[in-house]
Amino acid sequence: MDWSYLWLYILPPILGGFIGYFTNDIAIKMLFRPYRPIYILGRRVPFTPGLIPANQDRLAKNISNTIMGSLLTPDELQKLARRLLQTERVQGAISWLLQLAIEQIQGDKNQKSTIIVAGILRDLLGESLPRLLKVLARQEDFLEAQINHIFDQILLEFQLSEEQSTRLADWLLQVVLPPDALRQAIVNFLTDRTIQTIDDSFREKTSGTYWVVANLFGLRNTLIRLRTFCLDEKEATNKQLQELIQDLQMRDRLKKLLQDLSLQNLPVGTVRQLRKTTRESVHHYLQNSGSTLLQELTQSADWENIASLLLKRLANSSVIGTSLEVVSKELALILERYLEKDLEAIVTQVIPILSIDQVIIDRVQATSPADLEAGIEGIVKNELQAIVTLGGILGFVVGLLQVGLLFLSRY
Repeated sequence: MDWSYLWLYILPPILGGFIGYFTNDIAIKMLFRPYRPIYILGRRVPFTPGLIPANQDRLAKNISNTIMGSLLTPDELQKLARRLLQTERVQGAISWLLQLAIEQIQGDKNQKSTIIVAGILRDLLGESLPRLLKVLARQEDFLEAQINHIFDQILLEFQLSEEQSTRLADWLLQVVLPPDALRQAIVNFLTDRTIQTIDDSFREKTSGTYWVVANLFGLRNTLIRLRTFCLDEKEATNKQLQELIQDLQMRDRLKKLLQDLSLQNLPVGTVRQLRKTTRESVHHYLQNSGSTLLQELTQSADWENIASLLLKRLANSSVIGTSLEVVSKELALILERYLEKDLEAIVTQVIPILSIDQVIIDRVQATSPADLEAGIEGIVKNELQAIVTLGGILGFVVGLLQVGLLFLSRY
């Protein structure tokens, strides 16, 4: 064997392996590089830019179609939505949002929440409620059961206590019926016409000894002198009336009368008629003046102060804190029942709104070729390296086959 021809047997496998290795490596690099087209004498050099940068728009559409057609189908999105919207997760999210809202209200230094709540209360009680009351008051049975209940439970059983009757009797004697008011009432009552009527009636309806007195003396002069005395001697009249009130024990009599005053002492028919009259009066008032009364009351109310007190009360209330879990759970169950019924329709409507396919296309198109290369290599780096290594191995094997054929041809 001529050892000077040894290089003819060693060089083909080495060159084959080298060419196969670097050819695959160059081919893989040419998928991404160059990132931009290269021009020489105004002509674009072939294979520039790389295969993927040159077809990045088409690649984006193909990736979007593959993901939307095989991965993010409506059925898969429904399954994903069900996993995301499990009752426990939704309950936790709602509870967090409610707690965040309460903390926001507590830390509201600009009083925005107060202004909003004040506007809601003003609209609800000052505008919406009067209109609603006006409509409901047209119904014949509006508040019938409630008014009857109030009448039976409160008015029918209402009775003044001893202290209340005492104070009311004192108020009547000192404010409503003082001696001076009684004296003025006597003067206003004893007009000439009234005196004449009383005197004529006394003369006609008396008999016996009283008829003689009535026709001889009559009451006219007596009543005229009484009126004159009340007008001329005011202080003396007031004093006489005061002594008369004390002698007649009017305070105790009024006290006893007020203390015994009760609707239960009236006949059953009278009570029923009174209850009916009360119901009709309230219904008539609400129908004609209820909405106006509510509007007048709401116009004079300080809604911002009311809203501030309401929010402070709610924010510091222990009931709010303990009820968050219950409220969030109930809302989560309501949402779950709604999703069980309409989830498919919701997903069908959401997919076009979200435009996931266009988002994928825009994202791929916006990614630079270098980042795209780094991302793909990060996913299939080992596989790409295996292709390069396999090219070197195949080149080396082809070189060995050539050596074998050369060896056989020479010998």
